[in-house]
Amino acid sequence: MSAGTAGGPEQAHPIRLYLLVWGWLFVLSGCSYLVDYFHLQGSLRWFLILLFMIVKAGLIVAVFMHMAWERLALVYAILVPPAALLVFVAIMTFEASYTLLNRLAFAGLG
Repeated sequence: MSAGTAGGPEQAHPIRLYLLVWGWLFVLSGCSYLVDYFHLQGSLRWFLILLFMIVKAGLIVAVFMHMAWERLALVYAILVPPAALLVFVAIMTFEASYTLLNRLAFAGLG
């Protein structure tokens, strides 16, 4: 009987999975480097950098932190708070833009 489970044998994940994820992390890191190498600027640059960063973080959390095999409640406990935080930041951004536009319009500067 294993110490980590309630009577069931521990299941080992195949090394192929880890090597595949390492390969994808290497490719995504190379893509991040290429964004700077090709001197991309502006919104495209930041979109690509953030996209590669989020995909790499997702791979790391899912495979190396074993979130892909955890109970749904634990996944929700870890992933829902950052998602809610992003929603609140988006709401604050829209509200700040609305407030700024109103101030400019009513102050006669717009």
